[in-house]
Amino acid sequence: MPTAEYDPFECVKTNVIGAMNVIDACIDKGVKKIVALSTDKASSPANLYGATKLTSDRLFVSSNSYSGSHNTCFSVVRYGNVMGSRGSVIPFFLSIKKDEIFPITDNRMTRFMISLEEGVELVWDAFNDMKGGEIYVKKIPSMKVTDIAIAINKNAKMEEVGIRPGEKIHEQMIGPEDNLYTYEYPSYFKILPSINDWAKDEQRIGDGVQVSKDFTYSSDNNKKWMKISELQEWIKLSSNQKGNIY
Repeated sequence: MPTAEYDPFECVKTNVIGAMNVIDACIDKGVKKIVALSTDKASSPANLYGATKLTSDRLFVSSNSYSGSHNTCFSVVRYGNVMGSRGSVIPFFLSIKKDEIFPITDNRMTRFMISLEEGVELVWDAFNDMKGGEIYVKKIPSMKVTDIAIAINKNAKMEEVGIRPGEKIHEQMIGPEDNLYTYEYPSYFKILPSINDWAKDEQRIGDGVQVSKDFTYSSDNNKKWMKISELQEWIKLSSNQKGNIY
């Protein structure tokens, strides 16, 4: 993400022009359903990476009414860094778990926690439910970054080093500008398209319940929180599955 602040051209080529190329190719080849992977950073973006991912989201949503007739259906799933992935802080903390000092960007910082399995599950939910233009946001727990550090080394001293360029204190998946079009379901939220009155389409709404007018979904106001012991158990299981690389 910080790299995009210093090299914006490549970020735009990948996330914007790349999205347009994928959309055109899928329509040309008659692909039936496309689910694009988005990020929390696309909600009320505070950096260039987030702005390009928001643009990508809008391209995939609007491509359902692309000029000319086609039968390709596009939707989006949105979630934060997958636990244990290169974009997650967990592998970094694990790599320095024997150190006496853990660098913490900001002691107030919170993050959404999602496993790879949960991310894949959301994609399948989207494929099974999509009519075109929806953005799916899975309900997942939050965790304080300081608690992530404690889960890995409870004795380490935490040293605040400051946030990186374009970084947010808290992650956000659904902003206040989206609540008019957002519906809640048992395991996820669904942001419906604001164009073509699709947000009022009964087929797209299904059995969803519209969220309140002051609703936002961010990692600091979340109803679900992951315990330190739960993260420790996940790390233990993940380590066993990957041959103790952690």
